[in-house]
Amino acid sequence: MSKFIDQNIIGKLGTLTQSEADAASFGIVKVDGSGKILLYNKYESELANVPIQTAVGKNFFTEVAICTNNRIFYGRFKEGMVSGDLDIAFNYVFTYKMKPTNVVIHLYHDNPSNTNWIFVKLR
Repeated sequence: MSKFIDQNIIGKLGTLTQSEADAASFGIVKVDGSGKILLYNKYESELANVPIQTAVGKNFFTEVAICTNNRIFYGRFKEGMVSGDLDIAFNYVFTYKMKPTNVVIHLYHDNPSNTNWIFVKLR
């Protein structure tokens, strides 16, 4: 697990509320298996300059963070969905609708709650 992800949050991903997610010091995006955003926190909203209410319900890879719709990012997500093992961290540069922004990404599937997560932290 990436160093920046609070272990208290990992322990309650199945019941994580919007306010708990908003209190985190890193980006938290909950997506379904196709990438549709189910939860989008304040940190990620401010980093990407995308209002929470605009992001929720849209596809993360094709509608909100279009610069992630590639083999490096979305490809790893899809591979994790197919294999049933999504737990990978990597450095990335966000470029869509923003100046190039260096981040650490952690794609994660929480088995107990059967939920998928994209964690983001500036680096």
